[in-house]
Order: sequence, then C-alpha cells, then structure tokens
Amino acid sequence: MFSAALIPAFLFAQPTLSARIARGLFDESFAGIYRLSGYDWALLIPYFGILIVLSVYGIHRYETVRRYMKYGKKLKAAPPREFDQLPRVTIQLPLYNERFVVERLLESTAQIDYPRELLQIQVLDDSTDETHPFAERLCNEYRAAGFPVEYRHRTNRHGFKAGALQEGLETATGELIAIFDADFIPPRDFLQRTIHFFADPQVGVVQTRWSYLNRDYSILTQVEAMLLDGHFVLEHGARYGSGLFFNFNGTAGILRRSMIDDAGGWQHETLTEDSDLSYRAQLKGWRFVYVPAVDCPSELPVETYGFQVQQARWAKGLTQVAIKLLPDILRSSQPWKVKFEAIMHLTPNISYPLMIAVSVLMLPVMIVRFYMGIFQMVLLDLPLIVASFWSISAFYLYAQHELYPKSWWKSIAFLPMLMAAGVALTVSNSKAVLEAIFGIRSAFARTPKYAIGAEKTKVAPKAYRRKSGWLPYVELAIGSYFVYMIDFAIRTLNFFAIPFLLLFVCGYYWAGLSKLYEDYRGKLAWQRAQKLAESGNS
Repeated sequence: MFSAALIPAFLFAQPTLSARIARGLFDESFAGIYRLSGYDWALLIPYFGILIVLSVYGIHRYETVRRYMKYGKKLKAAPPREFDQLPRVTIQLPLYNERFVVERLLESTAQIDYPRELLQIQVLDDSTDETHPFAERLCNEYRAAGFPVEYRHRTNRHGFKAGALQEGLETATGELIAIFDADFIPPRDFLQRTIHFFADPQVGVVQTRWSYLNRDYSILTQVEAMLLDGHFVLEHGARYGSGLFFNFNGTAGILRRSMIDDAGGWQHETLTEDSDLSYRAQLKGWRFVYVPAVDCPSELPVETYGFQVQQARWAKGLTQVAIKLLPDILRSSQPWKVKFEAIMHLTPNISYPLMIAVSVLMLPVMIVRFYMGIFQMVLLDLPLIVASFWSISAFYLYAQHELYPKSWWKSIAFLPMLMAAGVALTVSNSKAVLEAIFGIRSAFARTPKYAIGAEKTKVAPKAYRRKSGWLPYVELAIGSYFVYMIDFAIRTLNFFAIPFLLLFVCGYYWAGLSKLYEDYRGKLAWQRAQKLAESGNS
C-alpha cells in the first residue's frame, strides 16, 4: 500500500504550537525541542501506529521477493510424469451479459487441442440481456459442427459465479474441470501443457499465468498489467516455490473434480469463491501447482470505474475469506510460516481504510511536526519510506525484470502512475473492506469487457456500464484536501513533502475526473441512441 510516511514533516512542538501554526503564526521563537501536549500525542500515536502496520505489509513485499529469488526461479515448466491414458476434461465457461466477448471465447475454446471424445464444453450462462439468445445460437452451431458443447442458462443467478459453477457440476462428465472467464482466450495447447501435472493424484489445482491482450491500450491498462504481474510472477512464484498456500485465480486453471467435492464444493458466502475453495482444499491436504511458463491471454478493464469495480470485488472477497477461514487456518496443524503467509495474503486490503485514516490525520500531524529536525526526520521517516515506498518500487520493477529482462527498465516511467492508481483505489476498496467486516452483502459486480486489443478502438459506452454515483465526488473532495496540504507545505517551506502529496492529488483527481468523464460519455451515447431510435420510429 501507499504509506503517508512517504511525506517528510517536522515533529517537535510546544503544547500550543498546533493552534498557533494553524493561525499562520510562523515566528522563529518556537524553534527548539518542546514537550508534546496530550493532543499532539493523540494525533501522533495512531498516525505512526497505522504507518507501522502498513509498513509490515511493505516489509512482506521484500520477503516475497527474497523467497521468489530463492525458490520461484526453480519452478518446472513440465510435469514430472505423464498420463498413460488421458482423462476426461470438462471446460466450464461462466457468462453474465458478455455479448462482446462470448464469440471470441467459444471460438478459442473449440480450437483447444484435446480428443473430442474426452472433452465437454459447458457454457454456463446467467445473462439477462441479448447475450442469452446469441450464446445459445452459437452453442447450437458448434454442436451441429460436432463440438461437444452444452449450453445451460439460469434465470435466478443464485450464488452468482460460484452457483453457476456448482450447478454445472451436476452434468459435468470430466474428472478434471478447466475454467475460463469470458474475457480470456485459452491457447490451443493449454490442456496439453497442463493436464499431465494431474498424473500426481495429490494435485488438486493447476494454475497458469495471466497475460494481457490490451496491455498497451492505455496508461491505465499498462498500470493494471504491472499490478497483476506482481501477483502472478512474484507472489504465486514465491508461495508455490516455498511450499506455502496460494490461490486458484478463478480462471485459466484446472481443478480436480474430486478435490472440489472433498473441499465442500463451490460456496458463495464470499465474492472470491476461488480463494475460498483454494484454502479449504489446501487445508484438506490437496497440492496446488503453479505453471508460469503457460500464459493465458485476457482482457484488462479499459475504464477507471471498471478497474475499481474489479479491484473492490477482489478486496471485499479476500476480506470475507479471511473472516471465514482464518480461524480454521490458525487452528490447523499447518506450520506457522504457512499460517503467517495466509494472514498476509488474505488481509492486505485492510490497508485501504487505514489509508483513509492516515489521510485524515496527515494535515494535523504535519502541523504538530512543523519544527522537526533532520535527525528526527531520518530516524522516524526513513525506515517507513524504505518499508513502504521503496518496497513498492522494488516489488513491481523486479516482476517486470523477470518477465521482460531486456526492456524492464521502461517500466520505471510508470511507477508514479502505478502509485497514483493505488491511491485511486483507496475509497472504493475501503468501502468494500468495511462492507466485508460488517457483513454487508452485495451482488457479484461484473467487469465490463469489450473484446479489444492493444489498438485504440472505441468501446461501447452505453453498454454494460453502471454510473459511478457518489464515488467520484468523494475522491475529488479528498484530492482537494491534499491540494490544501500542498499549500500548507509550501507556506511552511516543507518542499520535500510536495512530490509525495502530488501523488495523492493526482491519484484522487484521476479517479474522480476520469469517472465523471466516462459517465458523461455514456450519457451522450445514450442520448444519441435515443435520438436514432426516435428518428427510426418516425
């Protein structure tokens, strides 16, 4: 996460200093070391307490990199042995209002290299729009052409994606279940390169790495790709390589049917049914395999609000899984290193509401710390900067180095945008985490997909987009609060703080203004569609 400890400030003050500075009385008579008041301590203790918690997650990034360097590079791309006779496989394709991508998904799935007599393709469609008749017609065409395609349509969306997957198992014929979300394009050799890992009867899941069709579409998609690369390269590689629990990502992977049943099936108490099942299965003793050498192309969200919706769903879902399963994990007989890693994996999103608290405290703490000396600044702030800001840079740049050893350095230019994007998620993810903590249920919010690649193409703004509501106005208000802090930093000659405060301003303003622009474009497109419809009827 992005710690406010990035901002150098000044610490020592006399009891009345905060109020006098707030009134603009910046005379030199206050210089020196003073006893802090109870009010000052009431600000500093929670402020630095939160920063220490945030820094723990930063230090964990360093540990993840170290663990990856020790274990992750040794991951094998090929299974130790192969099947004498290939097993039956069911491919499940869960859909919900995916009109733009369903044709691409079915075409790529039908081309997978695997004996047809051992293959079943299930299209699990919960759509409520024109996707339903369109997907059904496509499935009928493929079935008529000899492809083993089964179409299932639900009208109640019970359990959302988890419910669709579980109901699909009722007619599934495969002993292995491959799953691809609607925005993925499975490679032709996907099964041939992954299926033989299941020759080991203890293997319950094989997860592959995601790649991105539209990585170069915009700055937003490039930042999204960097964030996900950190997860798929370093986190998965380090956890799997060192024998720790890691999660099936809900798509681009294969699960053993008997493992799903043994772990209790797909459950929908959380919004991340994949992580929920993953931890239940690994507690039962099933082994997961990660194969980063196999990548499965997917589509990244191209709109700010779509990105936030996706990240908020993941943040809420992981927090729900933590509440649901951490007690069982901590009571289990697993080694403490496995338990600690599970805590760090399932709880990092608590950083978002903590960052909201830090943002509220930041200005009064800057006032209290107005007369800090350089020694105290280095003593208190530098370790927190190293644990937070530097860890983010090292983590994501090293992931790029592993994927693109000849061009990773180009990613340095995207670090400020990556940090601003993290700030842009603060409000929406805080809301999601607090909903999880207080048990507030919500529907599975889909991420809009438009079947686009790296080329600049016009998305359909009127389709599948929900209005962002109050969110951009809150983000703009918080961004303006940080603008005021920049003004305060200038007036108090605290120029070191300005670049870091600008990250917060840019992040919140980017989030708020881009969503308002997207809403405005959507409104114009809707109005144009209405006029065309009216002119067509006249």
